[in-house]
Amino acid sequence: METLEKIQTNNAPAAIGPYSQAIKLNNLVFTSGQIPLDPKTGAIVEGGIVEQTHRICKNLEAVLLQAGSSLEQVIKTTCFLADMNDFTAFNEVYGQYFICRPARSCVAVKTLPKNVLAEIEAVALC
Repeated sequence: METLEKIQTNNAPAAIGPYSQAIKLNNLVFTSGQIPLDPKTGAIVEGGIVEQTHRICKNLEAVLLQAGSSLEQVIKTTCFLADMNDFTAFNEVYGQYFICRPARSCVAVKTLPKNVLAEIEAVALC
């Protein structure tokens, strides 16, 4: 039987519910959705979609690094936007972090936790 490893780092926000920041199974890591919370304060970063997307990507990177992976090893992301009018600005920031161009889905949702503007989850190789 395979062993699931729970991933936790203080360099990303703590889970705000009954879940792990990520789960590692063999050579794959599955992250929970990351939102733009400052890991030191737990506060939502100030600003709009650009500032929030930068924070999300940094949080996601911290979780992946803790799991022995990186943004360069991401094979699939799922992105959630509160407003599709933010799509272009979101993509500009997203592209700065995901230079490997993983497969991706991006959908608009009615609301996100804490009313943030975006959320990203990922699957990556370790």
